[in-house]
Amino acid sequence: MKPVVAVHGGAGQWRVDEQRRNRVLKILADAIVEGLHAAERGSALDAVVAAVEYMERSGVFNAGYGSVYAIDGRIYMDAGVMDGRVKKAGAVAAVDGVKSAVRLARYVLENTDHVIISGEGAKLLAARAGLLDHSHKFYTEEKNKRFYEVLQEARHGRWYYKKLIEFVGDTVGAVAVDRDGNVAAATSTGGVWLKWPGRIGDSPIPGAGFWAENGVGAFSATGVGEVIIMSALSLRARDELLKTGDVATALETVVRRVTEIYGPDTVGIIGIDSRGSPAYAYNTKGMARGWGKGGEIYVDI
Repeated sequence: MKPVVAVHGGAGQWRVDEQRRNRVLKILADAIVEGLHAAERGSALDAVVAAVEYMERSGVFNAGYGSVYAIDGRIYMDAGVMDGRVKKAGAVAAVDGVKSAVRLARYVLENTDHVIISGEGAKLLAARAGLLDHSHKFYTEEKNKRFYEVLQEARHGRWYYKKLIEFVGDTVGAVAVDRDGNVAAATSTGGVWLKWPGRIGDSPIPGAGFWAENGVGAFSATGVGEVIIMSALSLRARDELLKTGDVATALETVVRRVTEIYGPDTVGIIGIDSRGSPAYAYNTKGMARGWGKGGEIYVDI
């Protein structure tokens, strides 16, 4: 089997000009290539971590260096990974000042007996793993300006929950199958603008923001975290795939059900089955996504 890697860069409005659109598509394509190279050298888990870390480092998405600000003007990141071969997950939540939240999530998976570690405990692990970053790369003039704009909107009563989807897009994720048929999933985010410090979204929650299971498939979700958590979106996608045997149908079904309950502009999800067939579905205006196999790469918004 040839390795297959699929990625997303978030579901949302995606109101971007041509220059930003081209930049986003290039980073998606490059992340897929990073994932495929990692899969060729190693495993599906290597692939999803490499792809997500590449997007975290780009600063373009709402993850890693591109993470948005909480209401206190700080950045708190969430990330989770799952290895379908061993059916184990690792995740970090509400952590700041780390080079790669997804790499730290993998460290939790491989070096602890826990699934999710948050806050200061996650930073202690980051120090052990050599993943602390004390630079100012997370805080930029562009984000500072946007933070004050959003804060003013909130103070004047023009900020409301459904509007969050305009900015919640840009969470990143990846799913992969390697040459041995193993699957893996990873998701990473900076959350949403003006979130309360300590708020945890779906990205570090197995069954919500991600899921991977050999013989079935792998999934990574994006959208309004609270909706994804309450919907158990990735786990429901896994159940639908088992029921229908078709990953595209499974994803379309779970997104339709979420839309019926919580309304549109709430979720998106990518998936891959154990045979390497990728698929996606979303109820927002757009979702940055793509997949690659061998020399073939597809990306779109």
